Amino acid sequence: MDSTATSILVALGADLAIGVVAVGAYLGLRRRGVEINRHRFTVTLTVFLVAFGVVLPTLAILDGTQADERARGGVKLTEAQVEGRQQFAARCAQCHALAASNAVGKVGPDLDTIRPAAPLVADAIEKGRSRGHGYMPPGLVTGAEAQGVADYVAAVAGR
Repeated sequence: MDSTATSILVALGADLAIGVVAVGAYLGLRRRGVEINRHRFTVTLTVFLVAFGVVLPTLAILDGTQADERARGGVKLTEAQVEGRQQFAARCAQCHALAASNAVGKVGPDLDTIRPAAPLVADAIEKGRSRGHGYMPPGLVTGAEAQGVADYVAAVAGR
């Protein structure tokens, strides 16, 4: 379960708990003869329930969508880098290690260790590589997508 769903469940649980405790306290005070304005109590309880049941889950959902724009280490990603991260996950993560993508590939180099600049990554994507232990075919990603992958790797590698 992701953190957004967990946050929503916690908020809804808190919402239920507040409602139960508040109604129990209200009934207990009424039994003791304490005069409580029923309308004021209902309005106050409704405000708290809406805050915990609607506002907090909404904020959790919004925070979850903004998390897509951040990589591990808090690096703010551009829209092209977010797309590059998706392309990296689909086409590169099987061979390369890159912590920001939770990639642990062993065939290609560990990108966190070498921290390549965007032009080097773009060159490797365009031309491929055959040195070392494996073979990276050229053109796995092309055009703007290739540049997005290169920019993404350069932004997050080693961070």
